[in-house]
Amino acid sequence: MDDNLSLDTVAVRAGTLRSEFNEHSEALFLTSSFCFSSAAEAAERFKNAEEAYTYSRFTNPTVTMFQNRLAALEGGEACMATASGMSAILSVVMASMQQGDHIVSSKSLFGSTIGMFTQIFPKFGITTTFVDATRPEEWQAAVRPETKMFFLETPSNPLTEIADIEAIGKIANAVGALFVVDNCFCSPALQQPLKLGADVVMHSATKFLDGQGRVLGGALVGTKRFIMETVFPFVRSAGPTMSAFNAWVLLKGMETLPLRVEKQSANALEIARWLETHPAVARVFYPGLESHPQYEVAKKQQKAGGAILSFELKGDTQEQQRANAWRVIDGTKLCSITGNLGDTRTTITHPSTTTHGRLTPEVREAAGIREGLIRLAVGLENPADIRADLERGLN
Repeated sequence: MDDNLSLDTVAVRAGTLRSEFNEHSEALFLTSSFCFSSAAEAAERFKNAEEAYTYSRFTNPTVTMFQNRLAALEGGEACMATASGMSAILSVVMASMQQGDHIVSSKSLFGSTIGMFTQIFPKFGITTTFVDATRPEEWQAAVRPETKMFFLETPSNPLTEIADIEAIGKIANAVGALFVVDNCFCSPALQQPLKLGADVVMHSATKFLDGQGRVLGGALVGTKRFIMETVFPFVRSAGPTMSAFNAWVLLKGMETLPLRVEKQSANALEIARWLETHPAVARVFYPGLESHPQYEVAKKQQKAGGAILSFELKGDTQEQQRANAWRVIDGTKLCSITGNLGDTRTTITHPSTTTHGRLTPEVREAAGIREGLIRLAVGLENPADIRADLERGLN
């Protein structure tokens, strides 16, 4: 497509492939395999499987459309779709690293990501050092001769810490480490890490790319050489595959991505400002607030603060803080109590007992995830209704 098209247009039009029927909407190819006109054609297609459709574990037209659209939105050359965000992380690490290699990662991560780095990858001889994402000097200090990857989540889950992608990217580039950025919270509608120095962008497409909590999906975006020569062989053999149906749903979700995220960000900012004034709230974590420690960094690399905010309630003890948090959550009638996010419907959760509940108390405390913390993923409802819903428990 034309490189000068706006993001709104790319979200609707990029990647579309039409069959011989010349359909307007993207076609859904629900097939496990593809037929050939001869044995010779079958042999040729299997020899060049990355360039032809042979088997839907690794090539499917609907999935191709999803991959091409997301690559265009992120400003990358190629994309590899996976079954979930976690399978995308698994794929990029297992495809690009070997026994004895080392990762430097931000310590403020989604709970399952921490579990993968601390429990699964060490079984294969891959170790990780966790650093403060907001301090580039810690990234530099953690580098070893065997460091092969930098992994960053920004904004972080659930405290919305903002890391300077450009500064960390320069360090990664200088030491020859592959720089992977989890762009789940912002999506390409608000942030494009490849333009700031990242080598690979990782997504849980389950979140904002779908936007309506319907299907699972993951993705990796980068150069064509890295995606096709490094990641594709792993996905082809290991099979962490995105289904054609999920890809079709995600394509329809991405058509409204810029509109949704812009409105959700505006709603979140309004609610965050209100929470900052509430006497029951000790602190609000939201990149769009001037009080956020990395507010200036967020302004530099994000178009808006995003739809995710967290807030910590007052309480003299951890037990009292948890009781207060649960009272607020249980008092809601409109917000959905669920661990998912990125939905058009506002969701609310207690991170220390859900998304980060499998971490030890010491790890949670070090990450700043305390018992009084609530994560709110703001949707498209009227923000006044969300405020009223929260007010019930806050009072």
